[in-house]
Amino acid sequence: MILDDLGLSLTNLAALALMFIPLERALPARPLGVIRPATGVDARFFAGQYLVFRGAAVAAIALVWPFTRAAVPFALRAGYAELPLWAQALVAVVAGDLCVYWFHRACHRFDVLWRFHAVHHSAPHLDWLAAHREHPLDGLLTQLFQNLPALALGLRMEALAPLVVFRNAWAVFIHSNVRIPLGPLGLLFGDPALHHWHHARVARCAHNFANLAPWLDVIFGTHHRPEGEETYPQGLVEPWPEGYLAQLVRPFRRNP
Repeated sequence: MILDDLGLSLTNLAALALMFIPLERALPARPLGVIRPATGVDARFFAGQYLVFRGAAVAAIALVWPFTRAAVPFALRAGYAELPLWAQALVAVVAGDLCVYWFHRACHRFDVLWRFHAVHHSAPHLDWLAAHREHPLDGLLTQLFQNLPALALGLRMEALAPLVVFRNAWAVFIHSNVRIPLGPLGLLFGDPALHHWHHARVARCAHNFANLAPWLDVIFGTHHRPEGEETYPQGLVEPWPEGYLAQLVRPFRRNP
């Protein structure tokens, strides 16, 4: 099992590298090399996410599924089940994006959540590998909120599988060091320029919370599209450890 997980992780790493490294070299948003000072730390986050914590997230989702399903009236679930499969998936995705938007916004508002979410914002430079810098508890809660409507309404998860793969790849794309004008498409799926600004080195950025559905930022007044070249610094204002294990432990400490 461990060897299978390792093989799958290496395959995913190779696929993402082959996809994004040439793209970042051809259309860079910033003058970064393939290897940067924090590459090793982000590689450890990638390994931890794929080898350890992703399985824990799946187990947690399976654990809460009966409770979320029981919380929804049977009549609502029955009516939802009568919709075409594409409509069921659309409702689940939009509702999931809405849940994640408000959870993400709460992460920037409340200290107890920010301590864990700050790990993701600690990356001093963004690229496809830095997208995986995430505290496991922050990632777990994000996955729960993202999948909560689908679980509660009883949508078969296999129906969402192709969309999940696409959205996961797009989540890496919006972190990647690329500058590609997407036009209106960027409001529908997410745009690197928008998310790069969300990682600007300010005290808890108050813009662009809807990573994969920026139209929600437009609706709720938190949308901001930066103009010109990306010259602003990224990362955290507050002091933060640089090591992998130190970052996993840091959110549990009340004081630096």
